[in-house]
Amino acid sequence: QVQLVESGGGLVQAGGSLRLSCAASGSIFSINTMAWYRQASGNERELLATITSGESTNYADSVKDRFTILRDNAKNTVFLQMNSLKPEDTAVYYCKISTANRWGYVTAYWGKGTLVTVSS
Repeated sequence: QVQLVESGGGLVQAGGSLRLSCAASGSIFSINTMAWYRQASGNERELLATITSGESTNYADSVKDRFTILRDNAKNTVFLQMNSLKPEDTAVYYCKISTANRWGYVTAYWGKGTLVTVSS
């Protein structure tokens, strides 16, 4: 099995920055796409950013030009650098990775979430 451990959440003032990390461990043959989502209270989970194994990235319009997704393949880790944070960025942030085994079977795993609170 694969475990994901997220870190880096916390309280920050509007305009500030945070860097989230999500480290994967366990039985990993290869990692395909890595992604960050968030879920604000009362809202559905929202896809924020994805990064492929070839390091192609995509962003939601709500975070484009403010957030950057990065990955360190040697450490099976994905990062989310968040700049110019706004109160509306307050949410629980989740990482998700898609792994493939040696036969190409794909499995998705979720982290447990880390809370980001942006004060005005």
